[in-house]
Amino acid sequence: MTEKNASWLERVEEIIQVLEGSSVGELELSEGDTEIIIRREPGMVLVSAPVQGVAAANFVGATGEGARAAHVEKSVAINAPLTGVYYSAASPTSPPFVNVGENIHVGQVVALVEAMKVFNEITSEVAGRVIALVATNGSVVQKGDVLLRVEPL
Repeated sequence: MTEKNASWLERVEEIIQVLEGSSVGELELSEGDTEIIIRREPGMVLVSAPVQGVAAANFVGATGEGARAAHVEKSVAINAPLTGVYYSAASPTSPPFVNVGENIHVGQVVALVEAMKVFNEITSEVAGRVIALVATNGSVVQKGDVLLRVEPL
């Protein structure tokens, strides 16, 4: 490994230590032609993967639950298409758009993201069964954050 790659790896490992226990969900760093993006979900543990001749490092979420991790790998994430406030229902008195265990269809509204006083409907691009609601109602989500996970039918 070159000295430059070792330096980047050390810096990334320091960042991981700083992020441990924080509420930061996404961090983007760039320097020259090197870009590192760290994304994680609440409760996710960050671990670095070995770097082999490249300046970028990969990160994986370690859940500690092998069966759950395998189940999530087979699922499809429905991501936030923009940054804003996530809502799981149309209003505080309305039922949620979807619940864990429910079957959904393509084009079904599964959430709202409010950005600049505009409520944007988030629709499913896959038919399947909702296996996890990842985002927290009323929380700020970043573009690309996972809102929910669907197991395709």
